[in-house]
Amino acid sequence: MDTIFICRDALANSLISNLVLAMEAKKAGAEVGVIFTEEALLALSGQTWAWSPLMGDRDTRMAIAKSAKKMDIPMVSAKDARQIDTKVLLESASESGVRLIACSLWTSLLPVEGKLPPFVEKVDLDAAVKTLAESKTVIGSL
Repeated sequence: MDTIFICRDALANSLISNLVLAMEAKKAGAEVGVIFTEEALLALSGQTWAWSPLMGDRDTRMAIAKSAKKMDIPMVSAKDARQIDTKVLLESASESGVRLIACSLWTSLLPVEGKLPPFVEKVDLDAAVKTLAESKTVIGSL
């Protein structure tokens, strides 16, 4: 893998950054993935993707949705173009060829078994360590 992003916070703005950058790297020909760990796994399993405090107000979220639509970033809700839909973005990343990986350590520690979306790949600890070790670039921290 050329680049692996680590998404550990259950923040919608972090998810957007990780997935959009990963999709752009994939478009440029890189083999890329995103490892979800800690809080991000809980959000993937059905809990809420929150917004960081300075991005959580309605006006800011609407501005983000409007800009994303203009930039053709697939994250605007089909029901309401003023809203962000993280599921749309996750599915788009998966469909574009970005590997979405659940951290095996945290899938064992957290109650997420059977709750993760089908496009999120569950790997064992040895495979996760190998993926990290063999990646040319690792962005983020566990």
